[in-house]
Amino acid sequence: MVRVRTLSSLTVLALCLAGCGAPGGDSPSTADPRFVQPVPTESAVPAAPGPATSPSASASAGPSASASVRPKAKASTTAKSVRYVFPVKASNVDYHPTHGKYPATDLFADCGEPVVAAASGVILETSLTDRYVEGSPDGPNNGGLSVSLLGDDGVRYYGSHLSKVQSGIRAGVRVTGGQRLGSVGRTGNANNVCHLHFGISPPCARTGDWKVRRGVIWPAKYLDSWRKKGNLSPVATVRAWQREHGCG
Repeated sequence: MVRVRTLSSLTVLALCLAGCGAPGGDSPSTADPRFVQPVPTESAVPAAPGPATSPSASASAGPSASASVRPKAKASTTAKSVRYVFPVKASNVDYHPTHGKYPATDLFADCGEPVVAAASGVILETSLTDRYVEGSPDGPNNGGLSVSLLGDDGVRYYGSHLSKVQSGIRAGVRVTGGQRLGSVGRTGNANNVCHLHFGISPPCARTGDWKVRRGVIWPAKYLDSWRKKGNLSPVATVRAWQREHGCG
């Protein structure tokens, strides 16, 4: 039987703000905006030559995370040759172009729906245990169970709040676009709402890197394209962000 969603995307997004980066894990104050509007940048900034920086160490790796690795995208692989895939394989997925406090997207789907690789690449790190403590400050445990992937395009794709990480998905393992990585869940600071937190970033992988890993550019327009079987690439925007911000 098909489930009918009774909450609008915006209502559910409001419930989810605490799990997606509100300061200290608390709800935003009335003085703060509940959503940050995305600012288009890709069309104004051309892609920089050369591959994105390779990771050097796992910032959020702790007892619940596997060690990060230093895989490099194949030299012959270009952004044009990478095939992108919508990261939740389900017919009933809601998301919004805005997000609380920093650029990312929450994809709302039933718990247990398949989460798949957005592109072919190598797994950077996984979190296999939910160590989030309710009310704790913002930090690497907010995501609960999660998977971080370095795509062949040199871009990092991060999914969190999973209910399960697929067997065999661990640091250093190569995956193909569309391969199952886990299942939609509500682990970590997800405010008990089933969804996938999806972030796009350069693979900085240094101390404090969880702030970059959770997302630095707006994913929604790429998700719109991939959902329609398009192939819009985030490479130029990610490189532009890294030129401006480094990894800090």
